Amino acid sequence: MAGKVFFSVSMSLDGFIAPESASELMGKQWMELQQWVFPLRFFRENLGLGDGGEEGRDNDIARETFERTGASVMGKRMFDAGEEMWPENPPFHTPVFVVTHEKRDPWERLGGTTFHFINDGIENALDQARQAAGDRDVRIAGGGAAILEYLNAGLIDEFSIALSPVLFGSGIRLFEGVDASRVALEQIRSESSSPRATHLTYTVRKR
Repeated sequence: MAGKVFFSVSMSLDGFIAPESASELMGKQWMELQQWVFPLRFFRENLGLGDGGEEGRDNDIARETFERTGASVMGKRMFDAGEEMWPENPPFHTPVFVVTHEKRDPWERLGGTTFHFINDGIENALDQARQAAGDRDVRIAGGGAAILEYLNAGLIDEFSIALSPVLFGSGIRLFEGVDASRVALEQIRSESSSPRATHLTYTVRKR
């Protein structure tokens, strides 16, 4: 049985998921946005940073998101930024399908991550990701433009937002350009297990 297609992102209270410029990734605002993740035991384990770290519900959510994911899809902008920052053993540990116009051979990394470059559209990338994921879920990893394309195409089943207590003021909005006439949501979960984030999960339905 095929799994779900989902995305899971951190978002500021004013609706932004990333700074406008890739050069600002790892800057102060972005670090504040992701502050709920960095102290977690699972974050340290997944990046090979050694023992230690916090447990609790935030840690469980991060681990559950990773464990449900059998393959990921991302846009070229996210890949370009990540290619410079990810370690030799990237944090995916599954196949990753990059939607791009660039023709490039698969890029195999340590830990089970191989990046595949797909030149013929978002649906073909998703089809290949579904096949690779088996009965696990496919995560649309980002960035914002890729998530929006899949959402507007009716290809997202579910999504989760970690709402962080930070304001951006500008940047990349998660829902900028969403076709609200086609998308209806049903909230299925809301959790606030620490002061650093409120976790919201929605099922996506056609309007």
